[in-house]
Amino acid sequence: MKRYLSIYAALWKNSVTRELTFKTNFLLWIVVELLWFSLQLTFFNVIYLHTDHIAGWTRWEVVMLIGTSHLIQQLFQSFFLINCMNLSDLVRTGKLDFLLLLPVNSRFVISLRQVDLGGFVNASTAVAVIIFAAAKMGLKPGAGEIAGFVALVLVGITLHYSLMFILASISFWTVRAQGIVWGYYNLFQVARMPDAAFQGTFRAFFTFVIPMLLVSNVPVKLLTPKLSSPLEIFCLVLLAAFAFIASEIFWRFSLRRYTSASS
Repeated sequence: MKRYLSIYAALWKNSVTRELTFKTNFLLWIVVELLWFSLQLTFFNVIYLHTDHIAGWTRWEVVMLIGTSHLIQQLFQSFFLINCMNLSDLVRTGKLDFLLLLPVNSRFVISLRQVDLGGFVNASTAVAVIIFAAAKMGLKPGAGEIAGFVALVLVGITLHYSLMFILASISFWTVRAQGIVWGYYNLFQVARMPDAAFQGTFRAFFTFVIPMLLVSNVPVKLLTPKLSSPLEIFCLVLLAAFAFIASEIFWRFSLRRYTSASS
């Protein structure tokens, strides 16, 4: 564990150096994400000018939901998005060979070798929105509820990472898999919606097949509290564990199919 922590610290150092080299790009990306987040909040505020509830969710409950979804998205982006996106190029160019030869777990170095520091700045904005929404609702969550919220956010990130890593691993069979990865990333917008607003096949699909609705709805329900049953938490944790195990199995299967593009 100590060895892997030292390796990860070195990866962080390289990421900081890279971000400081391109300061304008770093700042511009933060501004773009802040504008997008503001537009999302504005959109729902306009809707709530004409109604008090959406499927039983009040304005500030939805604001907290949007903030939680943004928090999960930005933390995922900080740690994993760029690495999943780059896997396709590593396979296509043969650069994956050098990473596989390193005396370290291949999935570890491929998944975590770059860090998007701008995502942490945007994640802090999401935390501020969550706290503000909680204050508006008069919520005073205890230490247990806060710990549960943080744990469920981490479970949600793990679920997103596992599913996107599976999609990125398809690059062993295709020339480029960025389109597939970006397609999944764009589905994150579904997570900003209250799950009660959807019915039938659509809700089932985004709850169990691609569990976007569970990822952000369950942590918010724990705080508000709108959690109808502990089964929702159990379902989210179970799906995340299943997705992570499936991604590991698929990754090992994909590596066995890899023949190298550099030789």
